Amino acid sequence: MPEYFLDIEYKNITYTEEEVNFKEFESCTFSNCNFSHCVFVAVTFIDCTFNDCIFSEAKINYVAFRTVIFNHCEIKEVNFAMCDKLIFEIAFNDCILDFSKFYTLKIKRTSFTNCSLIAVDFMNTDLTEVVFDNCDLYRSEFAKAIANKANFQTSYNYTIDPTKTKIKKAIFSLESVKGLLYKHDIIVN
Repeated sequence: MPEYFLDIEYKNITYTEEEVNFKEFESCTFSNCNFSHCVFVAVTFIDCTFNDCIFSEAKINYVAFRTVIFNHCEIKEVNFAMCDKLIFEIAFNDCILDFSKFYTLKIKRTSFTNCSLIAVDFMNTDLTEVVFDNCDLYRSEFAKAIANKANFQTSYNYTIDPTKTKIKKAIFSLESVKGLLYKHDIIVN
């Protein structure tokens, strides 16, 4: 049976490799915490908020994120693909997620606001109704993703091949539409 923690605020903690394993956190807030050394096993976060935390290169293979918000976090090179897929609900505000992976996940209606998403793997991901609000998507991969009704209107540096990605009713800005035409080697002025 995992240890259960409710409505606790954690501040300025650097967690060791196994320190959070087999624990369930509900309605907890983590501020200025470092999880980058963690190798998560059987960890659940429900209705939790992470502020100014570091997750870069953490191994989050067996983590459940249920209604979790990340604010001003560094989450580089993290593989979300092995997270618990049951009720996987997350939101990112002002985060750096460069080189992370969401491969094959269903992240419908997720919001990414003011995030750096450089070289993020969204291959085979269900991005239906996802909002990319003012995000840098340079070299992010969308092959075989479902991005129907996704909103890219204020984001930039994306390249999406409409023949390999479902983008029905997705929203793009006119000035960034060239990211959909790159493979045709045409010039848009």
